[in-house]
Order: sequence, then structure tokens, then C-alpha cells
Amino acid sequence: MQAVVVGASPSFWAMEGEAAGLHLQFLNGPIRTDNISEGLMTPEARLRIETSHSEAGQATAVVQTRNLESLVEQAISRSRDWMLAAQAQDGYWWGELEADTTLESDYILYLHVLGQLKSEKTAKLARYIRERQLEDGGWYIFYGGPSELNATVKAYVALRLAGDSANAPHMKRAKQKVLDLGGLEATNSYVRFYLAMVGAISWDMVPSIPPEMMLLPDWFPLNLYEMSSWTRGIVVPLAIVYANKPEWPLPADVTVTDLFKVPGQRPASFAWDKSVFTWRNAFLALERGLKLYERSSWKPFRKMCLARARKWMIDRLERSEGLGTIYPAMMNSIFALLAEARDKDDPLLHREIKFLERYEIEDERDDTIHVQPCISPVWDTAIAMVSLEEAGLDPSHPALVAAERWVLKNQILGPGDWQVKNKRAASGGWAFEFQNDFYPDVDDTAFVLMALGRVADPDSAPLRGAIRRGLAWLVSMQNSDGGWGAFDHENNLQFLNHIPFADHNAMLDPSTADVTARVLECLGQFGWSATHPVIDRARAFVKHDQTPDGSWYGRWGVNYIYGTSGVLRAFETVGLSSDPDCQRAADWLRSVQNPDGGFGESILSYYDPALKGRGKSTASQTAWALIGLLATVGPDDPASERAATWLAEHQNEDGSWDEAEFTGTGFPCVFYLKYHLYRNSFPLYALARFDNMSKGRRKSFALQIPADEIKHLIADGGNG
Repeated sequence: MQAVVVGASPSFWAMEGEAAGLHLQFLNGPIRTDNISEGLMTPEARLRIETSHSEAGQATAVVQTRNLESLVEQAISRSRDWMLAAQAQDGYWWGELEADTTLESDYILYLHVLGQLKSEKTAKLARYIRERQLEDGGWYIFYGGPSELNATVKAYVALRLAGDSANAPHMKRAKQKVLDLGGLEATNSYVRFYLAMVGAISWDMVPSIPPEMMLLPDWFPLNLYEMSSWTRGIVVPLAIVYANKPEWPLPADVTVTDLFKVPGQRPASFAWDKSVFTWRNAFLALERGLKLYERSSWKPFRKMCLARARKWMIDRLERSEGLGTIYPAMMNSIFALLAEARDKDDPLLHREIKFLERYEIEDERDDTIHVQPCISPVWDTAIAMVSLEEAGLDPSHPALVAAERWVLKNQILGPGDWQVKNKRAASGGWAFEFQNDFYPDVDDTAFVLMALGRVADPDSAPLRGAIRRGLAWLVSMQNSDGGWGAFDHENNLQFLNHIPFADHNAMLDPSTADVTARVLECLGQFGWSATHPVIDRARAFVKHDQTPDGSWYGRWGVNYIYGTSGVLRAFETVGLSSDPDCQRAADWLRSVQNPDGGFGESILSYYDPALKGRGKSTASQTAWALIGLLATVGPDDPASERAATWLAEHQNEDGSWDEAEFTGTGFPCVFYLKYHLYRNSFPLYALARFDNMSKGRRKSFALQIPADEIKHLIADGGNG
């Protein structure tokens, strides 16, 4: 029997699940269950567990119809039923979010710091890591990918902490793979920071992250708010740790000296450019000065800066379920609190530990624990709503009204970091998670607004007010280049990518085509014209971002299929699908369609553009491609028909689809995600749209909010 356990928010409920008779209750930490009818789990995971024990849930649907129309109708019906059954009684959808083993490896190190290394969790986490070791001895950062250095170093250290002998065959293979990939000296800054934190390597091997950065004013080019929101959440707690340099030494028999390819070699990230005058060399010179400063006993502002860093962090621990409600920031904030000598029974520290604990997922089938990088109920709910709406669910259906009312409760009306560079706008966005009030994001807000626009709630006044606030906030976040970033406004100073600790490849949050396309699609759905200045500027940005072959890069989804599909759908909603650039993009999609009719793209396309649009067919990527094709060439095009056929024929009898691949992106070339609901929600939307367009049905919004209706909100920052 399997137990899939995901933590809940403090405001979680106890309830009886109508569809499956489940009793869900708020508990702390992972829940071991011997009976599937007990325990706290995502609604999506519950359905997955139930169907995993029956052949019907795993078998591809038997094609009993010869006609594509009826085949698609049958697939839509099955999928719609599956999605409705996956809804939580409170109205939201929530699927598991999966990443690579760096999370489990870091979690074992975290348990060591907490003094809980001997707990049964360590063995379960270690088992999960061991099971994912590749034949060559390393660990990947995405399903089907090659061994990656940072993941392999982290896994090696974690397994040594878990008790695996350095002489065990699998550990010898892991060590050799580390050396083959360049050794510990080639790892990124954050791997080395954690190793310095536990005394495994010298702090001299770690880029400086001094709390004195809190002194830099907002107007100075190098300041905290020129970094992306997730970078701020990561580095401010680390600055506190860096200043305190706590002693959390590894056990005496656990060392990493043999992981260096060249003993004593300085990290590759400290290597100077051959050209003298470069941003990299400028920051390395600053780094050298900061190291001298750190060795000095004279630090006149250290106490004040630590106080500012502490206040910044603690302020953002309120109105959220962990710092930024993302795994690394949450873990780092706990390290920071511990570094400040907080007792483990301190209420704030205890609360933050419990928040992170809820990201654990225990699987009793193989006696393992793995950890989610984040949780995505708002995002999952918005996509599910849009998919069901396209699939013909009545706008006043109780499921949609319940979802809409849950979403309205989660609109963020308080202050956040985004206001530092967008001072005049009023709040009104949505975050990704249950509660993360400092960090609403553009992509979630746009998708939520599209979902809300089709709901017919008898009590429409709160709905209309929420949409107006959301649209005003969304438009206010447009950057001067015409595009939108994810969380921040005008966060695009490229020279900051040369800071030594910027090697997580996500230092900034600039405008991207995929997020900009989502906003365009949203505004188009609400009736905004292509000639509106906001849309005209966005259109210019997107067109400038198009690659020579017609495709668009996907920052938040894999990869060019995701980016291209989003842009084509957006241009369709504002009446620009006949644009030659759109036709060129549709031609590119046709050119990468697989012989089986599906679409797939490996994450390797982030490393080698020659691989763009190439990979095993997957449900989510086939759905994205079909959405893009429908926006330009329509349902009668052979490529569209073949994609729809692939989706219908690869559906399971329970209405779900299978997908092992990671098709979500965290930080390109560094961190990737598998959204467990993507493989079900996007195919439903794509097939429903195919069916509607084939039959000449046009889905309209229950609410229309033209630009003039929110003009005053954008101008005066009012709450309307």
C-alpha cells in the first residue's frame, strides 16, 4: 500500500471527501497510513493511488470507435470526469510537484544540522536517493538525463551521512563520476556553501555573501531588489549564516577531500577572464576585497546589517508558509535562525521547521521519503478550471463556483516585494501556493483571471471586483521593454549574472516570451484590442524574441514547444494569428511533430538548440503543440488531427495520461520540475479546444472587463 503525503497550510481543514469517502485532516509532518482511506494527500495523488491498484487505471483506453470525432468526445468525457474527481472539497486542485534528488540530499544534510540524523527519515531519504543512481555512478537533474556534477556531489555526501561506506561499490562509482565531471572544485556556489557550513571545506572556497549588502540603497544598481525574488529569498538567510559561520561539523569519518580532482584547486567560478576589463573580473576583484574584509576584526556595520537581514527575513516569514514558500529559501531561513543560536523550541523556528516538513512525501510501497520543491494549488486550480470550462462544464457548475470562491479568498491584497519597483500599483495578484503574500506572480495571476472570467457566480460582484483588481495589477507589472517577468518589475540588469554566487542561472527575472504571452492571452480573453498600447508593446517584445526558425524559447516550461504554443495561443486571442510570424511558428511545430503524431522535447534542448522540439512524445507537450496549431492552422490541418489522435489513443481508461518526463522548468540548465497535473489538465484543454473548433463552437467569457474599466485603477493605484 502506498501513502503519498503532502503537508497542508495552517488553515487547512478537516473534512469528509464526498467522491472517495476520504477523511482528510490537518497533521504535522509525514503521515504513515496503512489504509488508503486515511491520511493527508493531494487530491491528484489520491486518484493516482486508487487507480494504481487496478489494471483499468493503467491500461491505455481501448479504441472502440473509428471516427476521430467520437474518439475525441470520449476522451474529453473521461478526462472531465477524472478532473472533477480530483478536486478537493474546498474547491481547489493540487497535484504533486516533483524534482531531482538534490532536495533529498540537502534534506539529509539539514537533518544533520538539526541533530536528527538518526531519525528513520534519513534511511528513507537515502533509499530514495540510492534507487535513482545511474549506471555510471552519478545522478541526473531530470528524468532520462545524464549524470550531473552538483547532484552527484550532494548525493555522495548525503549517503555518507546516512551511513553508506565510502568503499561500497555504489559509492566508489559515485566518487569516480564526481572526478570525471570535474571534481568538487567545479561545483556551484551553493553546493560549496553548504559544505563550508558543515566544516567540510574552507569558507575561502565560497563566494562572499556579506550581510552588508543590506546597506545598499534601492537606487544603487547593485542592491537586493535588482536580484530576482527567489535569489533574495536564498541569499539573505545565507548572508546571516555567512556572517555567523556556525559550527555544524560532519561526523569524523565523513570527508569530501577525495572528491577534489586537483587537491587544493580553487573553484572554477573564481577563475579570472583573460580580458582585463569584464564584469566578471570586476566582481572577482570585489570578491577579493570582501574576503580581506571578512578576515578583518573591524566590521563597523556588521551588527546593524545583520539586524536588517534578520528583520527582512522575519518580516517575510509572516503572511507566508515559509520564506518564499520555496524549498531552498525555507531551508536557508531555518539555517539562519539556527546560526543566530535560536533554540530548537523557539516558536518561530519550530513553525518554520513544520512548514518545511510538510513538503515531505512518504511512499510506503518502497519505504522512501522524497521532498517537493514547492506546492502549486493556485496554479493547478487555474489550469484545471480553464480546462474544464473549455470542455463544456456549465459556467455555473458547483465545481467551478467552488473553485472560483476558493481562488477569490486567496487573492493577495497586502504589500509585497514587487512594490519596491512598482510603487503606484495596488495589490491584486495571486501567488502559486496556499499562502505566499509577499510574492504574487504574473503567470499565476493571468491564468487565474482567465479561469475566473468564464465562471457564472450568482453573486458576481466580488468576482468582478477581484478581476478588476487583478487586471490592474497585471498591467502595472509590464516592463519598459513591453514584456513581463514572473515576480518582479524591471528586474533585468544583466551584468549581475557575473556575481560569483550567480551560478544558479536565475539571478534575474527579466521579461520572457512565455509569461508575456500568458498576459496577452488573458487580456485578449477579456476583450482587449490588439491596438491597445499595452498589447502593442507586448506584441513588439514577443516578435523581437522569436528565434530565426519561428519558435519561441520556453523559460518556465520545456521548452520551445511550450514557448511557441503559448505565443500562438496569445496572438489568436488578440486577432493576430494570421500574422506571417505565427504561420512561420506553426510551420516549425509541424516540422518537429513525431512520426507517431505526438510531440516531445527533451530538456537537453536547453543545452543544445539543435535538439529543440525533439524528444519522446509526451501528453503535456503534445497538448501544448496542439494548442499552438489550433491557434494558427485550425483543427482540420493533418498535424492537428494527428496530435489529437495521439492524445485520445494514449489516454488511460480512467481518463488520465501517463508521463514520466519532466516538462516544467525552474532554472534552465540547473533545476527542472515535473507537475503531476500537467499531463491531465493540458490534454483535456487541447482536446476540448479541438472539439469546439471542429464543431464551430466559440467559448465566450461570462465576464468582460474592457481596458477602459480599469484605466483609473492603473493610473491611481486604487482598489476599485
